[in-house]
Amino acid sequence: MDKIPRIVVAKVGLDGHDRGAKVVARALRDAGFEVIYTGLRRTPDEVAQIAIQEDADIVAISILSGAHMTLVPKVMDALKQRNADDILVIAGGTIPDDDAEKLKQMGVKGVYPPGTLIEDFVADIRRMLAERDATMKLP
Repeated sequence: MDKIPRIVVAKVGLDGHDRGAKVVARALRDAGFEVIYTGLRRTPDEVAQIAIQEDADIVAISILSGAHMTLVPKVMDALKQRNADDILVIAGGTIPDDDAEKLKQMGVKGVYPPGTLIEDFVADIRRMLAERDATMKLP
């Protein structure tokens, strides 16, 4: 039986603004993905544990606080410590271009600033998943 891709949408740290995360979660759901939203103020360890428990294919981190260069790598480290670094990590929010490039060099598969079209975002996720696993059933 084919598995529908599962995406954890995460808010890490003290950032209390989640409108964008909820918009992304709904758009992904409407596109046919299974979506798990973590809620606000999660630690990197909590996000990694949720991703593993939910058998996630992607962790989508929404961050507006400016702490992306600290928190995103910590999520990636927490996944690696749990032998789950096969889970793709993407990030969205107010991330300057220079930092976006640094995050990509660290292994973040995509960085999506404000104004990214949902259609482009969803298409990019489908492409990433297809590249990783050609047998996955994509919505």
